[in-house]
Amino acid sequence: MEAGKRINVVTKILAANDRVADENRRRFAELGLKVVNLISSPGAGKTALLEATIGRIRKDRRVGVIVGDIATTKDAERIAKHDVPVVQITTESFGGSCHLEASTIRQALDEIPLKELDLLFVENVGNLVCPAEFDLGEQAKVSMLSVTEGEDKPLKYPLAFQVANLVILSKVDLVPHLRVDMEALRANVRQMNPKVRTLELSSQTGEGFDAWIEWLKKP
Repeated sequence: MEAGKRINVVTKILAANDRVADENRRRFAELGLKVVNLISSPGAGKTALLEATIGRIRKDRRVGVIVGDIATTKDAERIAKHDVPVVQITTESFGGSCHLEASTIRQALDEIPLKELDLLFVENVGNLVCPAEFDLGEQAKVSMLSVTEGEDKPLKYPLAFQVANLVILSKVDLVPHLRVDMEALRANVRQMNPKVRTLELSSQTGEGFDAWIEWLKKP
């Protein structure tokens, strides 16, 4: 495909996605539902974060989760053990897409009791590239990076951090055991998005979770 035609196709795909995302956003607003789109590389700890979050916030907020993966239902099964509504989207059935789109979210919404929820998490497919490009209709996009991935990731995958409403640096309990320059990591995040707030969390120890839960409770 010629470069010009390829750009036109991508533009049309994103425009069509944005129209559905706007429909999703209006629906969420009518319900007073806060929707958080969580993106990260595979293994950064999205599912562990959600498990720890559900236990801390469920007394104040009714939570639901949409989980995106290319294959398997393992993450959704982990979430389901916490007795919250969860829907698994496996993109393998439609080409193995490396991201969720607004249309797949719209379909998944029919399987979740939205009127019974205050907070809906979307655990996007593990990828720091494509998910950053697709609006799902969420209120907030949270980009998550584990300290084990290295301080250069914000520079290598800039869009994921430029579009973020919040950045989470996860697995900070491992910092004493790693050769990671936390000051450089923080600086690289700020370089990509000078205004974004950054939280440093550990799903294992609970470090930083008070600030995370406080952020989630904000309208």
